[in-house]
Amino acid sequence: MSRYTKMHQSLLLLFVLAFAMQQAFAQGNGIPNPVLAGDRPDPTVVKIGKFYYASATSNEWAPLFPIFKSADLENWELINYVFPEGAPTWAKNNFWAPELSYDEKQDKIYAYYTARDKATNRLSVAVASADSPDGKFADHGPLVAQELGSIDAFEARDENGKLFLLWKEDGNSRGQKTPMWAQEINEERTELIGEMHELFRNDQPWEGGLVEGIAIFRKNGYFYATYSARGCCEIDCDYVTGVARSKSLLGPWEKYEQNPVIQDNASWKCPGHGTVVEKDGELWLLNHAYNTTGSVYVGRQGVLQKVEWTSDDWPVFTNDESYTRSMASLEFTDDFKKRLDPVWQWRVTQDIHFETGKKGLLLQASEENENLGTLLVQGSKTLDYRYEAILIPNAEAAGGLAVIGGASNKFGAPVAGMGVSVKGDQVTLWETIDQKTKEIATESLPVGKEVKLILSMKAGYLMTTSVSVDGKIIQVGPEQDVRHLVPWGMGFRLGLVAKGAPTAQAHFKSVRIIYE
Repeated sequence: MSRYTKMHQSLLLLFVLAFAMQQAFAQGNGIPNPVLAGDRPDPTVVKIGKFYYASATSNEWAPLFPIFKSADLENWELINYVFPEGAPTWAKNNFWAPELSYDEKQDKIYAYYTARDKATNRLSVAVASADSPDGKFADHGPLVAQELGSIDAFEARDENGKLFLLWKEDGNSRGQKTPMWAQEINEERTELIGEMHELFRNDQPWEGGLVEGIAIFRKNGYFYATYSARGCCEIDCDYVTGVARSKSLLGPWEKYEQNPVIQDNASWKCPGHGTVVEKDGELWLLNHAYNTTGSVYVGRQGVLQKVEWTSDDWPVFTNDESYTRSMASLEFTDDFKKRLDPVWQWRVTQDIHFETGKKGLLLQASEENENLGTLLVQGSKTLDYRYEAILIPNAEAAGGLAVIGGASNKFGAPVAGMGVSVKGDQVTLWETIDQKTKEIATESLPVGKEVKLILSMKAGYLMTTSVSVDGKIIQVGPEQDVRHLVPWGMGFRLGLVAKGAPTAQAHFKSVRIIYE
């Protein structure tokens, strides 16, 4: 073989390798993002032994604060909730920003979280603990609740090994600045001690009205902080991520001159509030972002990306993560025969009752939840999907499928929704907002027949509903635009609905969600 042939082969090999690397780079290093699909805001991740554990904001949906387990940061299994039986007695709503922390000496896991105190109506930082991520958590209650509100807790040890709690003062809620605070906390995580120390606040033009979501990691002799700025959650969100560093945990802190380090790209918008964790000697950030196509209808999803480094030791990101998760991996079925799948949630304000078994799901009816009835929901995962449920109708309860959101996109808006339900021999397309239900369309059905309800969504907000009986499909009403129902800070939930007197039950045999 001539040297020229060898040279050509070498050049060809280099070209193939470069192309393969370019493709892998364009696909986010092969990461199947989003790694936490659907509405999983403010994700936290911690490594314990060989496994990773993550959690995310629950808002007003119980059980509160899901715990996921993974061996590779990419594929996650829902294994537990911090509060599987509902809210702690002291808290009423705004269940945000859990932060997991593992104490190796104690072999114990702590879950910090934000909630609003019933007594004071203040946003408070609280903590719970367990012997293992899949164990039972004990709540220790609030640690700090400033007048303007305290949110987004993070635990870190300083250069001398002292344990500190870091959090944001929610000044933006009153048009004020948003300091990041640190205060020593005892090893039992039950009490703050010593003096508060301000780390930094929003004092740069790019940060806008707030900074929040601080997370700390150490490398190169520095403490590094990732943090978020601007608006997280509205339809016109402009969230971004910055970094700062300090030789000492309490400062002085220096912000990176090229901030923000993560902002909108072709696939993801409004990225922020995440945690850095180590994998195979590299550091990775798990944060949330809206898919640029899905926008707010799906919610803020968990996106994983690698930490890169500048020559002068600043952590940066390529900011080119793509949407690479397959739709087939998101599909869901449940026949309720063994148990209620842990992905299902309900309003934290409702004491829900149900039975599962060979017959399927018997869901107790109610007039709760702003007159929507009993809701059993899970988050939507993509813009286009087909949601099906097989029901056995009865004359006492209206059982159905619904898209659940809010009465408006404003913060704190009451729950609202639109759906299709069967009661007796009638199938109805309805909308409930501010406790008032409007019947949009009604069709008659044969008596005593098992029915399949179908709710189809296109583009995240164009909804059609139909019913199938004996193989015959009947569309119920015209296509509906549900954009006005998208809630502040959350994506749409897909709900099973049971409306009626508490003595009645809706009977669901199975559910299927097909993502397209």
